[in-house]
Amino acid sequence: MPEITRLAVVGAGAFGRNHLRVYRELEAAGQPVVLAAVVDGNPAVLAQACAQYGVPGFASVEELLATGLRLTAASVCVPTVHHASTAVLLLEAGLDVLIEKPIAATREQADEILAVAARHGRIVQVGHLERFNPAVGAARAHLNRPMFFESHRLSVFTPRSLDVDVVLDLMIHDLDIVLSFVDSPVREVRAVGLPVLSPTVDIANVRLEFENGCIANFTASRVSTERVRKLRFFQPHQYLSLDFARQDLLMIDVTAAAGLTAEQLTALVEKHSKPEAPGEPKHPTAGLSMRKIPVEPGEPLKLELESFLNAVTTRTTPVVDGHAGRRALALALDITEAIAAHTRRTGL
Repeated sequence: MPEITRLAVVGAGAFGRNHLRVYRELEAAGQPVVLAAVVDGNPAVLAQACAQYGVPGFASVEELLATGLRLTAASVCVPTVHHASTAVLLLEAGLDVLIEKPIAATREQADEILAVAARHGRIVQVGHLERFNPAVGAARAHLNRPMFFESHRLSVFTPRSLDVDVVLDLMIHDLDIVLSFVDSPVREVRAVGLPVLSPTVDIANVRLEFENGCIANFTASRVSTERVRKLRFFQPHQYLSLDFARQDLLMIDVTAAAGLTAEQLTALVEKHSKPEAPGEPKHPTAGLSMRKIPVEPGEPLKLELESFLNAVTTRTTPVVDGHAGRRALALALDITEAIAAHTRRTGL
């Protein structure tokens, strides 16, 4: 029998409520996990969470730890500015932690978290949710030296997460994924962004160049009229289009046309001129075959928390460990600094 993980959720706001829900669902399904406590500084929010999930509630991490309640791990779902102080208290108390993205507000705070975790032999996972999107896993299986990325992550405006700019709020998801896809350091960052409805940057466009020559363009907005979550990338003889919201992955393959004789190419044209079978997409250009890659649907948060619990139980490195979270944060902050420099230069 695997050891039961006893968990606390710190922060019962928008993110924390979902962690509470999924942990309780996993517990009810017989997973070796017990939702043991919730922490929130807002009395009304705390009372609601305690009533809904039937767990003891505490106004602070210090209050929780003072009770001596037996705990194994915790989800840190407080505002970004409190990530480091909260995580350090939990790590020093001997708990493994899952920290919602970004790992911290600064590079120095991220380094402190990593140092404390190493000193106490604790696990740190960072909540880069989209890493667990089934479409991302399907795309990873088809990676072959990607050389160009185009990312769009657009949302309608909400008052959530206004403690950070759109780069740390939304774009960081795609930064983390592209960093995990491209095994090369970033060589150059160019960025522009503007505040629209909040005091921080609400819309941003970024161009990255990696040392291996790969180029990645990112657009993120939290003041859009529509919700878009897409990543497209090109690699030798292939183009892949990933829709995070629909958990779809489309591949356009040009290898079928490479090196063909005129007669073979003519036959290929004729083949693509015929009506396709029901449910099979067809590219309008001859020589380009288009197919949907099978994706097993799943809730990314559930997959993320299951992965965290597995890392805690087996004492293995998480899929998105603290170092990956620190890398994504550092790049996001580089972009924020590039936006500030562009603003000063242009007087926007």
